[in-house]
Amino acid sequence: MSDVKSVAIGVGILLFVHILTWFQLNGQFFSAWFKNNNFILALFGIPISLLYIYGTKYCYEGFSNLVWPGRFIGFACGTVIFAMLTSFIMGEGITIKTGISLILALALVCVQIFWK
Repeated sequence: MSDVKSVAIGVGILLFVHILTWFQLNGQFFSAWFKNNNFILALFGIPISLLYIYGTKYCYEGFSNLVWPGRFIGFACGTVIFAMLTSFIMGEGITIKTGISLILALALVCVQIFWK
């Protein structure tokens, strides 16, 4: 059985860091500041990397020292955040292909959390 608190903390950190990563990488497409300050944005890679490390650590601990569940949850969090922000900020709607990918990402998370 997974430690729900550790998993929740890990997922929360991973969701937050995927948001930061999305802006770091895609801000250049809608903001002149992001486009003109690549070096400054690259410096944010250190705190972003630390957040990925801690998110992974909490998922690892929450899933009884298993790496794979945290990997799939991190992938799914990234997919969901990317789809949402790309849709809302960039105006790229959720197509059928993207919708199916989101459902598959949700299925990955459900398998890792609920399959015993």
